[in-house]
Amino acid sequence: MKRTVIKIDEEHCNGCGNCVRGCHEGAIQLINGKAVMISDLYCDGLGACIGDCPVGAIELVEKETKPYSEVAVMERIHTKGENVILAHLKHLRDHNQTKWFNEGIAWLRENNIDIDLTKIAAPSSGTSKLQQWPVQLRLLNPAADFFQGADLLLASDCSAFTGRSFHSQFLRNKALAIACPKLDSNTESYIQKITEMIDQSKINTITVLMMEVPCCGGLMRIVEMAKNNAKRKVPVKSIIMSVKGDVLSEEWVA
Repeated sequence: MKRTVIKIDEEHCNGCGNCVRGCHEGAIQLINGKAVMISDLYCDGLGACIGDCPVGAIELVEKETKPYSEVAVMERIHTKGENVILAHLKHLRDHNQTKWFNEGIAWLRENNIDIDLTKIAAPSSGTSKLQQWPVQLRLLNPAADFFQGADLLLASDCSAFTGRSFHSQFLRNKALAIACPKLDSNTESYIQKITEMIDQSKINTITVLMMEVPCCGGLMRIVEMAKNNAKRKVPVKSIIMSVKGDVLSEEWVA
């Protein structure tokens, strides 16, 4: 099958090991002073390791490979202790990978491995997950503390009014910027701000939440131009929502 996995440029890799620590699935190891992907089977394609690479030696690519296996990951990491298992499960939950999260929990139960899941318990869906103010992209300072190393949610203005669980499903554990590519003027400044977030604030990932209407596609174009201008590489996820609030598609696109 064709799916998204990481690719490491060993020539540019400086052997710092940040990506190894950032990969909770154990897909990367340091071998002879270089980061090496040991098996696509363990790579979930979510790109958590990319934000940890100081030299931009990791990127997301699409290739023909075997499907990701949560069972294989659990078999590999369970001997490393509870903290590693919890970090992995939290990583899946924070990226809304419910299927893999549930598969991991099921494997632990089937193998009588007891861990304290309350340590990564999700906040109540009835509370706000907003971590900062302001939120409108035009008003935001890309160097603000809440962007440092953060996962960014760039959401269309309409999405929060349409999504039934905007806070718990999309905003949890993310910094927020909202914009409307159709009604906002001078979107060139948006490109510059996101470029600065990538290079200076070193944001970890970007999730672009758009409505199914054509005008929302401009948000992704803004992000693509910012990525082209930036010196660092960050993974980008596209989520498209229907006008009734249903998620129509969710995929890592870069």
